Amino acid sequence: MTRKARPTRRLKLARRRRRRGGARRVLIILENEAVSQSHRVSKQINTLLEAGYRVAVVTRKHPGNRGYRDRPGVQLLEYPPPADAKGQVDYLAEYGYSFLAAAFLSFRAMLSERIDVVQFCQPPDVYFPLAWALKRLGVRILIDQRDLLPELYAARYGRVRPILLSTLQICEHLSHRSAQRIICTNEYQRNRAINESGLTPTSVSVIRNGPLLTHVDDAWNDESLKNGHRYLCCWVGVMGHQDRTDLLVLSVDYLVHELGRKDCGFVIIGYGECLVSTQALVRGLNLDEWVHFTGALPAKEVFQYLATADLGVDTGLQSDISPVKIFEYMAFGIPVVAFDLQETRALCEGAAVLAEPGDTKAHARAIDALLSNPQQHQELARVGQAKVREELAWDHQACIYVGVIEQLCCAKPRGSAVLLQ
Repeated sequence: MTRKARPTRRLKLARRRRRRGGARRVLIILENEAVSQSHRVSKQINTLLEAGYRVAVVTRKHPGNRGYRDRPGVQLLEYPPPADAKGQVDYLAEYGYSFLAAAFLSFRAMLSERIDVVQFCQPPDVYFPLAWALKRLGVRILIDQRDLLPELYAARYGRVRPILLSTLQICEHLSHRSAQRIICTNEYQRNRAINESGLTPTSVSVIRNGPLLTHVDDAWNDESLKNGHRYLCCWVGVMGHQDRTDLLVLSVDYLVHELGRKDCGFVIIGYGECLVSTQALVRGLNLDEWVHFTGALPAKEVFQYLATADLGVDTGLQSDISPVKIFEYMAFGIPVVAFDLQETRALCEGAAVLAEPGDTKAHARAIDALLSNPQQHQELARVGQAKVREELAWDHQACIYVGVIEQLCCAKPRGSAVLLQ
């Protein structure tokens, strides 16, 4: 397979400008996971360093963060992680605690060195008071909207109390209004951000979350991962309530026990609050022979599974998100079976078979039919892989990201930031 050349011209130009004018500094604030667990933020940090920027990161403490602690050009500002939230009230406490930690550590970062741009990774949409304060100090504000909190809460809990829903919507509105640029992962989120923020459409950009092609090309097929099955289907992700791994298990149950497809194994790669309940459902339906759980794996091992797999599956029901797993499936030339949702269709149309949302029997029938049709399998694989290699891979998206940062820095005179040093 021929690797498509990386489009690095903009990164090289940015690096030359940084050398001439001195390194600009970007502060990234990440709340809902540690920096070492965030594939998107890790790619953003590497891109900024490659373009000649310096980076500070406010994040929860995690053993995996050690690789950033002594990395040249990176200042890591960690705080003890909050307790795992069990319900809606717990999340309010978590967000309040994380906001205070972010505020304290942001000003600490400014004491050590100038900050040119602050990037808030959202959700949660709680940082607008901090954004207002930093703007007064001459810092430019960038919001990276990865999920929409009202939709996320509805997906997790089924129904959100009206007063809480109104609060989430107000926070989202105020957060978007505090930004000078917004980046998001798909058009659904972009349209929402344009309406909420009052920014011009050119100030709101879609930056997809595809994988790096070098990491894809470094993985290899390992037939032993199929555990004796003819075919292997993969699910990859964090198992939250909104990810609906229960629907995946019900699909597998219908595939194995009703359609009689017993030559296909399923591997569920990841961790999360629904891991135990999903494992219990597998045992209760007598699916242990066909479903294997790996727990959390390093990215290199995940990609080895994907290099071996025949299909990638998703059973989420959020129409506003573009699942990272689907980018990865397509990058490896794996056809996708998922539910027919707005952004899922926009992402993988031509590379997937899509079932009616929530219909696990139709989902299972799609898996069965695709495994039985090599010609369709090959065509879907070709289309998906071409989409990633020609457009969706981070190798391409990195240029858009650096362009946004460049524009923010150029919009602010060099000496306008207040130096607290």
